[in-house]
Amino acid sequence: MTTNLSRYILYVILAIIAIPSQNVLAGTRKALEKKERYKIAVCDWMILKRQKIGAFQLAKELGCDGLELDMGSLGKRDSFDNKLREVYFQELFKEKALENNIEISSIAMSGFYGQSFVTRPNYKDLVQDCLNTMKVMGVKVAFLPLGFGGDLKNNPEIRPELVARLRVVGDMAEKDGVVIGIETSLTAKEEIELLKEIDSPGIKIYFKFQNALEAGRNLYKELKILGKERICQIHCTDTDGVTLPYNDRLDMKKVKKILDKMRWKGWLVVERSRNKDDVRNVKKNFGENVTYLKNIFQK
Repeated sequence: MTTNLSRYILYVILAIIAIPSQNVLAGTRKALEKKERYKIAVCDWMILKRQKIGAFQLAKELGCDGLELDMGSLGKRDSFDNKLREVYFQELFKEKALENNIEISSIAMSGFYGQSFVTRPNYKDLVQDCLNTMKVMGVKVAFLPLGFGGDLKNNPEIRPELVARLRVVGDMAEKDGVVIGIETSLTAKEEIELLKEIDSPGIKIYFKFQNALEAGRNLYKELKILGKERICQIHCTDTDGVTLPYNDRLDMKKVKKILDKMRWKGWLVVERSRNKDDVRNVKKNFGENVTYLKNIFQK
């Protein structure tokens, strides 16, 4: 009798201990069950939460499926201001992602918006830091903008050095089984030529609607020309002016038809398209953009 009672008490204790684990497993399953062809994320630096824990809760409130995490600011530093080198923050970010049912769509090196990838002597160390972060956070796509000093339109003379560096980091990415998505100011045909020259499966195009629209190019033709395999991810917004529901020069339904026909699938990441008269109203601007994209791409 005493033995049976002891066993019963033991079972109850084990069941109580198991409850948190079951909740974690349920959360994990729920995250894995997101199987939409298109998932919607937002950039943490654009919602003013760069590498902040609160970004996950805010992304949830905005209705996102995911979050593009930034490596942290760069400026005149030798390295990114990256919290995610520390185990404490790695675990905390993973916990908050699971708690809010938010996936990490990609890791961004947005510091290269203001720094030149071509002239940085320690570019390999910076990219390795990003690759290490991707590995520990379980992310497959990195974002590398090539605007500042890496713009081939305005600086064609840098092409040999840029190609050489992208080959190096492309090989680094390929070795880790991930992809670095580059953002350029080139046309789709020019980007194809650049990819051929780099000749690395570790480098693809991170397509940005704003660039094509600002340059007066046909966004829809650009997508078709690049094709499914060359586009790893998309910043699916325009420059600041109005939010997406009110943007007359961006037909998102047409975009969806083209992407459907291409059989492309993946993350659509909200970067800009803020109301120019109210740019710091994060919840209104990004809430409108996310809701609009979900109504088109996930209905």
